[in-house]
Amino acid sequence: MINPKNFYNWLTKSNVDFFSGIPDSLLKNICAYITDNAPKTNHIIAANEGNAIALAAGYHMATNKIPLVYMQNSGIGNAVNPLLSLADKKVYSIPVLLMIGWRGEPGVKDEPQHVKQGEVTLDLLEAMQIPYLVLSKDENEAEAQIQQAISKISETNEPFALVVKKGTFDNYSIKESIKTDYELCREDAIKQVVNNLKGNEIIVSTTGKTSRELFECRAALKQPHHSDFLTVGSMGHSSQIALGIAIAKPNKTVICIDGDGALLMHMGALAIAGEISPSNYIHIVINNGAHESVGGQPTIAFNVDIPALAKANKYKSALSVSSADDLNMALKNISKENCPILIEVKVRVGSRDDLGRPTISPVENKKSFMKNLQS
Repeated sequence: MINPKNFYNWLTKSNVDFFSGIPDSLLKNICAYITDNAPKTNHIIAANEGNAIALAAGYHMATNKIPLVYMQNSGIGNAVNPLLSLADKKVYSIPVLLMIGWRGEPGVKDEPQHVKQGEVTLDLLEAMQIPYLVLSKDENEAEAQIQQAISKISETNEPFALVVKKGTFDNYSIKESIKTDYELCREDAIKQVVNNLKGNEIIVSTTGKTSRELFECRAALKQPHHSDFLTVGSMGHSSQIALGIAIAKPNKTVICIDGDGALLMHMGALAIAGEISPSNYIHIVINNGAHESVGGQPTIAFNVDIPALAKANKYKSALSVSSADDLNMALKNISKENCPILIEVKVRVGSRDDLGRPTISPVENKKSFMKNLQS
């Protein structure tokens, strides 16, 4: 495996000193090292992968240096537009070193949402005519690959990708971790939402541990799962899935349980929800200030006034809570007259070590969910 310190030093010796992207579980060790060691102005955890490409392009034009953009392969979709219409050699010819975590690599067991993406990752790079190397786990070979990538980028003035397999980087624990003393953890907040349901509500939960915790909460209460759509992929899109349901089913109360990183990724969704203004739409944002599911790197969400954003985007009401009592009161005071409503729940980072995963497939979840919606 590659020591993150060595990898970082190889990059900086090659004058690659600007980093941006969205954290990924396969890259968490190197991302953690970058977070702890890169100057704050030279490491930007972006809102989404496309934004990271744009940030890198700006940095390159200002410095003539090669920036690095990291992402999970699921984030390639967000990056396609700026890669092809900004960085490509037929447009502005912007040199960028991409580091892409290969979730769902063929032959390696992974979660359902990563399988298709893993199958087509290399095909996507080839379709975009982005040259790539699969990063070796051998340090001597990896260092040579970095030099090869930098040489190619310098020669062609276009993007080049390093594709990273599971287990490529040695362990490194982030030192600059998020520390808060909020009363609730995310799972506590989810349980409280479920305990306040009247019985006919629909829940759409966001990517990562949120959907896993909702599934286990229902199982512990011996409740069915057919009222919940577990968005195991498509980070940042849960709120629009929920909005689409709320529009089509005005007689159903629709709750989106969102996350801070997901909200930041596609913040324009707030404007669409506010403009449509469905009176059956409840948007709950659980904010722990971190990309917890993929390594704990910080988001900027604790520095953002999320309720003010919602109100500016025509939500009828919005508030922030951080205690069980305040959350309980907020949930009990929801009415059609104050919806769409956004409730930010500030929580501490953390989850159970024995947290499981849904025991039903995404397709099974969708089918039972749709059947329930049609009843």
